Amino acid sequence: MPSSQTRLDHAAVVAELDRRWPEQQVAKGTARIAALLDLLGQPQRSAPMIHLTGTNGKGSTAIMIDALLRAEGLRTGRFSSPHLVDPTERVAVDGRPIDPATFDRAWAELAGPVELIDAARVDGHRLTYFEIMTALAHVVFADAPVDVLVIEVGLGGGWDATNVADAAVAVVTPIDFDHTDLLGDSLAEIAAEKAGVIKPGSYAVLARQAPQAAAVLERRCAEVGAQALRQGVDFDLLERRLAVGGQAIRWSGAAGAIGPLSLPLHGAAMAQNAAVALAAVEAFHGLRPLEEAVAEAGLADVVAPARTEVVRRGPTVVLDTCHNPAAVQATLAAVEEAFDFSPLIVVWGTMADKDIDTVLELLDSSVAVLVATQADAARALPAERLGQLAESVLGAERVIVRPQLADALDQAVELADRAGPTAGVLVAGSFRLAGQARQLLV
Repeated sequence: MPSSQTRLDHAAVVAELDRRWPEQQVAKGTARIAALLDLLGQPQRSAPMIHLTGTNGKGSTAIMIDALLRAEGLRTGRFSSPHLVDPTERVAVDGRPIDPATFDRAWAELAGPVELIDAARVDGHRLTYFEIMTALAHVVFADAPVDVLVIEVGLGGGWDATNVADAAVAVVTPIDFDHTDLLGDSLAEIAAEKAGVIKPGSYAVLARQAPQAAAVLERRCAEVGAQALRQGVDFDLLERRLAVGGQAIRWSGAAGAIGPLSLPLHGAAMAQNAAVALAAVEAFHGLRPLEEAVAEAGLADVVAPARTEVVRRGPTVVLDTCHNPAAVQATLAAVEEAFDFSPLIVVWGTMADKDIDTVLELLDSSVAVLVATQADAARALPAERLGQLAESVLGAERVIVRPQLADALDQAVELADRAGPTAGVLVAGSFRLAGQARQLLV
């Protein structure tokens, strides 16, 4: 167990990084991160890379790819964002988040080069929080070392800080509307930005897409000479059925169908993500067929915190990070299929810049009571305002406002207890809310 001094030192490092340009205020371009990585000896080129973009499902797909590669005996380095509780979660070696001491040592290695790049004011300002986290991850992975990098974009693709290496495999999960102020108002515009991760001579593993997005992605593949592997054409999810603790899937890839494979996650969206992950691993090996035993072992080892995660029983409390309409729709369907709660009580807290009206319309048809709350975050929509918006859609009799998250959780559990054994609670709305709830519940 780390000493109290170690914990204090790590808290000081985290606080110092938190004072940087925040990641939600995106600074487009890779000039700063490229300059920093040059000073560090280009650690991003220490291993071949699988690069993931898309709107929803990147994190869980990356977790599955990581698990499948480890089942083959490879040592993995996975970078993801955002974190639930501590930034160490973003940097995982062999499937495990690094410890605070490793994180702090990596920051100490970065501090001098960061100071130099800050002084240069590349593109007018200092390195951002996300750029430093990206560089820190690459330093850790190079020092480990790892056999393969599994890197999730922060936002977009072409100008994202992670797009500083040529990936052997680019993965594009389903593209939908989110961050339209930065990425564009049409699926074609959003897809064009995300297509920037597809590099010459690579494989591009494309989840099933809307026609407008698919056309842009396939055109990018043709322009750079990347081989497109399309869901529904080159690979696919053939079947899924409910199973104890999750579901069982059958999948078709380079050598035909394999399965059933056990997947300890809930919902159709997770099964689709597993299909994409399996295809990505085959692509990484040049379309060498994936052995069924490896696929079974890898998927069985998947752990995805706050992805329809059961964090309490009696009553059942499910935790999720869904924060945009497409993700909310997928989560509600997964909860209904896997748990069939009656009634469903939802604890909801969201960031103020999200499509709240559409989310509330989706919740209206599924939720018996919505407990409006807020995460401890500057961008969080105040619970009182969320309550007002929710009342206009769900009606005042179905909305309770509890600004303190602990109070909101207690209220929801009490309501579910009173409603009987078929009742359940869903806690969701943002990564920050899910992380803070997980600290309270797990």
